Amino acid sequence: MAANVRRELVEGTLGNSVSIIDPLRNHRWDRFVLQHPYGWITHLSGWKRVLDANFPHMTGYYLVLKDALGGIRAALPVYAVESWLIGRRLVSIPFATLCDPLATEAADAELLSEAVLRLAERLGISRVEIRTAAAAHLLNRDRFHADCLHKHHFLPLCPDPELVRQRFHRSCVRQRIARAEKCNLSLIRGKRESDLREFYLLHRLTRKRKGLPPHPYQLVKALWQTFGPQGVVELLLCRRGNETIGGLILFKYKERVSIEYSAMNVLHNDSSPVHFLFWHAIREACLDGYRVLDFGQTSQHNKSLMEFKSHWGAQVTDLPHFLYPNIPPRSRAEGEESIAKKLLQFVCNKAPDTALSYLGNFCYRHLG
Repeated sequence: MAANVRRELVEGTLGNSVSIIDPLRNHRWDRFVLQHPYGWITHLSGWKRVLDANFPHMTGYYLVLKDALGGIRAALPVYAVESWLIGRRLVSIPFATLCDPLATEAADAELLSEAVLRLAERLGISRVEIRTAAAAHLLNRDRFHADCLHKHHFLPLCPDPELVRQRFHRSCVRQRIARAEKCNLSLIRGKRESDLREFYLLHRLTRKRKGLPPHPYQLVKALWQTFGPQGVVELLLCRRGNETIGGLILFKYKERVSIEYSAMNVLHNDSSPVHFLFWHAIREACLDGYRVLDFGQTSQHNKSLMEFKSHWGAQVTDLPHFLYPNIPPRSRAEGEESIAKKLLQFVCNKAPDTALSYLGNFCYRHLG
């Protein structure tokens, strides 16, 4: 029964002028995302294509309000995530740091929020999570509980990269960049899958050191193959001699560049490959006319990472997650989550390298 309901709702209506469209079949969708001030790569139809192909436990529903001419006026994409481990829920675009509701008016956001709750009821789902950044002021805080545990760091850019460089911390960043520039490091733009595999092996070990499961290789590969030819996703590698010692995957869309995935060989920390790569990404973004560089999402409890990003002169804002039902988390639930997180960190740290990919695939089968 639930499967039939899901199929029927992939395209349909939820009442109050809210429709569900399939962005893979609606030619207006990507143009709407491009024109909307909050539109980002994660909203594009290509992102849904990647999720559909690699995560069968997710079903995307793209809720839209249309204008009198049939054009899209506002939208809110959400995904039903099925997991026997952590439960069923309806969430904003999975694996996306920025995935704002594409609305600029509170009245439109209210209509879309009501429709999401109707969708959840029809699907038999009791938990809803809408993730925001710029659109946070549009959500009804009486209906949803606002969780502000995640922060977003971003660096305003200008055409002169040296002016941006002056805002970096002198010893923690500028001196590390100067050291890297004396180490004969080279910047390589990844074009082949062998380049991506080199990056991923480092990325997997980087996540292990942090006690985090690695992103599935198929996810990283699919994003690179889907958006790379358009110049929206770019792979940068840092090499010392013939050895790859660091890497970044960048998202580049409209006026933003975002550092989404990073990797470093700690045995070469003395040459500061991360600072070398970050500086090249920032410098090129300035020269190419981008206005903002994102450092991604950070838990407010991760003090060291918060400090690292602030040393680059980054500004910080909340990334509120609006949760339904509007019940603040209980201390017991927070304690259980902390225990689960510590257990996951322990497993990731102790798992043999060959098992890390299986661990990542298992974890991301339940995340969203």
